Amino acid sequence: MKSSELVIIVAVLALGVGLTTRFFIEPAQSKTLTPLSEFNLPDAAGKQHDSKEWQGKIRIINFWATWCSPCRKEIPEFISLQEKYADKNVQFIGIAIDEPAEVNEYLKTIHINYPMLIGSDTGMSLAQRWGNNIGAVPYTIVVDQQGQIVHQQAGEFSTEQIVKVITPLL
Repeated sequence: MKSSELVIIVAVLALGVGLTTRFFIEPAQSKTLTPLSEFNLPDAAGKQHDSKEWQGKIRIINFWATWCSPCRKEIPEFISLQEKYADKNVQFIGIAIDEPAEVNEYLKTIHINYPMLIGSDTGMSLAQRWGNNIGAVPYTIVVDQQGQIVHQQAGEFSTEQIVKVITPLL
């Protein structure tokens, strides 16, 4: 094979990789912020809560399920962080993708110091609207004081990660 043919083959391959990368990998640029849409869900006792209750706060909204062990692992960390950052205008909000009976049984085993809402199917729709395209639980979003979603986390969200995300917002 001549060197000119080799150069052409390499160039064509490079062009193909470049075009493929362009369509399948998000460019490294700042994401536009997504506003948090309003929602209204009941808590475990059946009392309705409107998202406006927490307007103006840094909100960490966690979608979880009682059958999800990574979800249950996060909750004690969220309880500690809620206690630590409550006076800094931070509000954790749990949205269970479960039926009320299962959530109430779980809540008998642990004292949660932040609102725990029952989302059921509506909760999963909210999670999808806010970027959970794969239907993952746990799934957590961080919303700034202006109501913009500034972070999305599919899977576990460690204390260190949360602190790193919310510190610039404080």
